[in-house]
Parts: sequence; structure tokens; C-alpha cells
Amino acid sequence: MSFRNFQKVTVCLVQILLLSPCTGQLAEPGCNLQRASVSGFTRDGDILLGGAFALHDAREYEPLTFTERPERISCHTFLTTSLSWYQAMAFAIEEVNMKTNLLPNITMGFRIHDSCMVLERSLEGTLWMLTGEEVPTPNYLCWKNHPTLAIVGDATSTVSILMSRILSLYKHTQISYSASSPLLSDHNEFPSFFRTVPSDDYQSRGLAQLVLYFEWTWVGLLADDDDYGQQGIQLVQEELINAGACVAFSETIITSRADKNAFHIVQVIKKSTTNAIVIFSNAASLAEVLDEMMKQNVTGKVLIATEGWSTSGFMFMEKYSEILSGTIGFEIYSGEMPGFVEYLTSLHPLRNTDDLFLQEFWEETFGCKLHYGKGQSMEVYSNDTLMCTGAEKLQRLHVNPTGITSFSYPYKIYTAVYAIAQSLHDLSICKMDATPFDQRTCADIMGLQPWKLLHYIRNVHLQEIGGRRNFFDEHGNPPPQYDIINLQQNHNGTLKPVKVGAFDSTAPPGETLKINVNAIRWNAGDAGGTKIPVSVCSPMCPTGSRKVVKEGQPICCFDCVLCPQGEIANKTDSNDCSMCPWDQWPNQKQNSCIPKILEYLYYEELLGSMLTATSILASLIPGAILGLFIHYKNTPIVRANNHSLSCLLLLSLSLCFLCSLAFIGYPTLEKCLLRQAAFGITFALCVSCILAKTVIVVLAFNASKPNSELRKWFGPQLSYTLVVVCTLIQVLLCVSWLILSPPFSQHNIISKPGVLIFECNEGSPVAFWCMLGYLGLLATTSFIVAFLARKLPDSFNEAKYITFSMLAFLSVWISFIPAYLSTKGKYMVAMEIFAILSSSSSLVSCIFLPKCYIILFRSEMNTKEHLMRRGTGQSKRKKNI
Repeated sequence: MSFRNFQKVTVCLVQILLLSPCTGQLAEPGCNLQRASVSGFTRDGDILLGGAFALHDAREYEPLTFTERPERISCHTFLTTSLSWYQAMAFAIEEVNMKTNLLPNITMGFRIHDSCMVLERSLEGTLWMLTGEEVPTPNYLCWKNHPTLAIVGDATSTVSILMSRILSLYKHTQISYSASSPLLSDHNEFPSFFRTVPSDDYQSRGLAQLVLYFEWTWVGLLADDDDYGQQGIQLVQEELINAGACVAFSETIITSRADKNAFHIVQVIKKSTTNAIVIFSNAASLAEVLDEMMKQNVTGKVLIATEGWSTSGFMFMEKYSEILSGTIGFEIYSGEMPGFVEYLTSLHPLRNTDDLFLQEFWEETFGCKLHYGKGQSMEVYSNDTLMCTGAEKLQRLHVNPTGITSFSYPYKIYTAVYAIAQSLHDLSICKMDATPFDQRTCADIMGLQPWKLLHYIRNVHLQEIGGRRNFFDEHGNPPPQYDIINLQQNHNGTLKPVKVGAFDSTAPPGETLKINVNAIRWNAGDAGGTKIPVSVCSPMCPTGSRKVVKEGQPICCFDCVLCPQGEIANKTDSNDCSMCPWDQWPNQKQNSCIPKILEYLYYEELLGSMLTATSILASLIPGAILGLFIHYKNTPIVRANNHSLSCLLLLSLSLCFLCSLAFIGYPTLEKCLLRQAAFGITFALCVSCILAKTVIVVLAFNASKPNSELRKWFGPQLSYTLVVVCTLIQVLLCVSWLILSPPFSQHNIISKPGVLIFECNEGSPVAFWCMLGYLGLLATTSFIVAFLARKLPDSFNEAKYITFSMLAFLSVWISFIPAYLSTKGKYMVAMEIFAILSSSSSLVSCIFLPKCYIILFRSEMNTKEHLMRRGTGQSKRKKNI
């Protein structure tokens, strides 16, 4: 059975089993169930208010054997904070009674009961305040003078829910000063319940925002096992998880156990790596856990406090300083209560003889026994008992005996009393033409039915000191506002609450939480405690990396993995990396995109400049040789080597050197279209000329034989025809290539990471390799023919020079293929230029330099007689062989 159902059943049993008439005297013993009598602090008046307060901390539950009458649950250890609570109610009522503009000529009184946070005693006290009997009797009003119109209390949600079940039956107003369970916002179930503290819905959201504000994503949760703790911590957990944070542990303080489950809780805290713990508890329950933390030396944790314990008096004891220093949390907004401190410090049991709770507090605080009244003397106590002298004063104590570090709860009690008083005042000045009740009647304040007060309570508005307005919304809740406090050490080692911010859920989005971080002092190792503690399962992933959740762990526990090549993460703790734009590339840290390096073989760089200069200078060499050949065109060596073909070959070689310039510079569309075609055609012309020279040598030697059939083919037209045909085939290949799949300029972003290559796409690789293959075919044919003609007479023969030139030419281009395929970007272009220059240079060197040497330096060899002698000598050597 759930606790809420248990409460309902309890109320029903009370109504059914305890129905008996009120006669002013107790009925015969056989007519009533055996119950203990109830008493409290009372003060008479024309109108009575009830007050329910948990004045004691420790409770003793006697074992139930049912072999003897069960003993009543006993309470001891007076809570010092509770003195200020119930005295705030007495102070407020006394202040109202002295006002002439609020309930004039009407005196308010009260009935205050100690619930001790025990449901049984709370039930008894509620019935006592309603019925007026020390042995309560439901459904009967036995007060001799006036009934209780409204009740202020209780502190805890669990007790307040039980009270509200009963008070709602009779429509008695109940205003709690501390019960913050969201369940109590349901006015269908609790129609007469109001409170001066916000619902825990708001506090839970605020605590979650506070945790996330400091970027604590690995958080421990601790809560009481009552409605206040369990519902509040559940809301916090939901808010944290929805925001992406993780819960390291969630433990419960078992309030029914003497040790509160403290040892197990502290063991969990000690083993956990979290540094931030949200605690949804009241101070009395938490004290056992704090004591156990001291025993196990658990320090350095940041405790996030709810209003239930953030400013509780005994939390500021010096022994807790090391553990609680740096605690941050919520405190109920409080206003001013002028004269309340003086009122408290003026209290004395000899003057306030009707206050039995003050007597108990006095004896516990000063460690003495009071003796007063008739019939009581010092002989009642033993000889070693210390008696109170009457000279004790609260203000003389070094430690504040009232436990007041904040007026939050006393102020909320003070506000509750004023809300009731203002409602009664509004009711008392009712006018017939403005009455809210049927039949145009106003309620009589002296014979008031409790349900009529509810209308005025729901519409009451209070103007507080400082201008702030207080009211109840449709759920009976006040405006949800909290102060954010930080517990800081005084110079004497004790703690003090310092306001460092505020939470107002009615503020616009983004402005609900305001914190002065510079005012916070943490319980940390750094000097001054100004560095915000870290509470994460895994360290923050730096920019340039992404999170990968550890298997079987919450999402806050992860490894950091570098982004893949080409991707960046410009935020810390990124879940994914993102690609850079096509023309950009990650920087070294991979946290931003930078423009890619632009690459092409341009003239201004060293490599481009050297290749340009080499091409131009090399192109001048065939021109110079051409000029030399023209000048010595009538010499035997020039005439013997086909002067016209030599000139055409030299011209084509000069063009071969110059065509490499088309490969340098920005690859425009025009350059891409022309450069390979120009290279292929000029080289085809060049190699065709060499092939024609070689064929002419062979034909010339064979045609010189008697009766040779080759004479009719031999002539200058043959060489020109061969050159034209061989060149024309290459021209047709290149034109087809340019028409069917022309080269084009492109941006290559794939070949080299981080580099944007401006290059020419050849359009059709097949056409490119066909063009090169055709050149290779011409060169190979020339090499074979020249090799076969190498033994012809020297006077006619330059075949051996052509053989060496073609061997060098083929070697260059065979080596070019793997080198070309293994390079990328501008170096691929440079490799082709190098092959062009190398192959062209080999042709010039092997074919023409020996002739130039003879022309310039061995003129005696450049005569017809010399050539004839060489030819005759060559023929004789062949015959001898």
C-alpha cells in the first residue's frame, strides 16, 4: 500500500472509530478507545489560529509486542531552530493584535502543537486543535469559547499531507511554511491547502539549472525517504538527464533507522568520482550523514543544498565547517521582521510561564533545571542538580541559541499569519453589495464557518516591507522565488550564509538564474577557493576531437577521439566532427577550417622559374645549330646529312623545348586544350624527321647498288611524304581527342590532403596514352631502323647517332611513365616538363653536337676527300671481314 493510500485509510479509521459525543466530560471508560492526551502552547483570543511545528529531533519507537499496552512515541532533543519558528507565529499574532488598522477590536489567539515529525502525533495534534479536547474527538467542536479558524503548519510535506486530508474534510484553511511537495499543488485533492514556500517543482528545476550553470555533468543524488525528498530528487534527476547530465549515484536517507543508513551512503560517496552532490533532505536527517562523513574523512565535495537544510542552525556548527564550507544551495526568500530578534532575546521562562516549550528549550540550552510556581521547590531534585538562577539570558551566549542564521522560515510563518489576518480583515469589512456569498450576506467573523474564509485567503494580497507583493496562485502557491546562498567560513572557523544570487522562475527565459560567481568561495585547494570545482565523469574533450561513449557507461563517461582527416570540431565536448568546405582544410589542431594551399606550377616559384629558363635557353640551341647549318649548308657534312630534313628537325626540336612552357602557369581552359596536343604534334614531327633521315640513309645505301629497284623510290619527296604522313596521324589523334573528350581545368581536392590543386584533367586518359604510345611507336621504329643501319659506310651514315639518340629518348619516356603515375599536383606537371626537356636534349646532343664539333673545331674533317677516304676505308674493312 502506498503512503498516500495509508494516509487516506488512517483518516477514515479516525472518523469511524472515534465518533463520540462531546459532553464536556469524558465518557465512561468502556465508551472510548484508549488514547493519550494532547497538550501544547495556548493563548486565548477572539479568534484562534492553530500552529503545527516539529520542535524535537530525536524520536524513540518502542517495540510492539502486543503483550502490553503500546507506549506513546517519545520525542526528545529540542531543535533550536524550532524556537524561532513557533515564536515567529506568536510574534506575528502579538503584532497584529497591536495594530489598529488590521482586525481592530479583535484579539487573535493560538494553539501550538509539537508534531515531532511523527504522523501519529501530528494526527492527534490536528484533532486537538479542531475539537478542543485533550483526548480528541472528530466531528465535534468542544472549545468553550471560539473554534480554530485556520492552522499554520506543518514543516514537512508528509505531515502536511496527512493534516490536509483531515482539514480538507472540514474546509479549514491550512497554510504551510515549509511543505513544498508538488502533490500539494492539486487543489482538487487538497482544496484548503496553501503555503508560503514555492512548490518543489520550481526548486528542483532551479537546482538542476544551478548544477548545469557550473557545468557539473557527473552528479550524485541524496534524498530523504519521505515525499519531500523522493519527489524532489526525482524531478532534479529528470531535469539533469534531459539536459544531458548524468547521475553518478542516487541514495536514500532512511529516516526510520537510527543511523539513517549513513555508513552505506558515505561509502558510496567516498568511492564515487563525482564532486557535486545534490541533497534533498531536512537538516535533522542529514546530520547523521555529515557525522559519518567526518568519521570517514570525506571532504572536498560540493554539496548542493535545498531550502530544507541550507540555513538550518546546527549546520553552522564548527565541527561541520570542513565538510560544508563551499556548499551552495537555495534558501527561501525572506523579508524583514522588524523587532523579531529583540523579541526572541527578551524571552524568559519566568516571564512566559505559559510557554512549556520555552521551558524545555531553556533547560536544555543552559543545562539547568527551572523551579517556579506553587508547590514546587528545590527538594524535588537531587543535591547535584544545577538549578537555574533566573539570571540566564540568551544574548549572553557565545553561540546563537536560537539557531537563527536566516529568517527564511520564521518569515514564512510570519507571512502566513498576516495572510490569515488580512483575509479575516477583508471578510470583516464586507459590504452587502459586494459580498461573494449567496443571498447577498456577509459572514460574521465571530461565528465564522471555516469554508467562507477560504474565498478571502485565495484572493489575499500582501504588501511586504520593501514593496514586494505576496499572494497565492490558483494552486495555493506563492511566487516561486529563491535566494542562492553560499556557506563561507568566518575568521573563527564557523560558517555563515552569503547570498550570491537568486532564482525567479517568473522571470523571462534566460534570466531566471542570476549568480555572482566572484562572490562564491569554494571548498577547494586553490588559494581563496575561487576556482569552480570540476565534477565530470570524463575530462572535457578538447576541440579537434569528438566523444565516444564508453561501452556500458552513461553518456557522460566517454573517450576523446581525434576527428578523422578532413574534419573539424570547433567546440569542446563535440559529439560529432564536421567536414570543411571543399576549398578549406582543418588546421593543425583540427578546430577550424583554413583555406587550402593553392598548388599549381607557377612561374614565380623556384621550380617554375628554373624550368621556364631552361626551356627558353634550350630552345635557342636548336636555333643556333640551325643558323650554323644554314651558314655551312654547302659543306660536305651538312649536305651528306640531308640539309632540308636537318633544318626541319632542328625547328621541331626548338618547338619541343618551347611547348613545355604551356605546362607552366595557371591551368586555364585554353592551356589545357592546347598543351598536350602541342606536345604530341611537335614531338611527332620531330621523331618523324628522325625516322625519315634513317630511312633515307638505308635507301640511299641500297639504292647505290647496281640494278637496284629502290632508285625509283629514292628522292627528297620520299622523306617529306614520310614526315607528313607520320605527323598527320598524330594530328588526327589529337583532333579526335579534343573533339570527343577535350581536357579541361579542374580543382583537385582529393589527391593531396589540405591542398587545392589547380590542374588540367586530360578528359580521356585513353587518348592521352594513345598519343604517347604513338610517339613511342615512332621512336621504336626509328631506333630499330637506325640500329640495323649502323654498319653502313661512315660517309653516308649518321645511323649510329640516331641509334643513341633514340635509345636515350625511349629511356626517358619509359622512365617517365612510373614517375608520372606516382606523383601528384605540380610535381606531375614538372615531371612531364622534365621528360620533354630531357628527351629533346638527348636528340640535340646525340644527333647534332658531333656535327657542330666537326664544323667548328675540326674543319679538316669537313671535306669531300676526307669523307670519301672514310667511306673507302669502311668498305675495305667490311670486305676483309
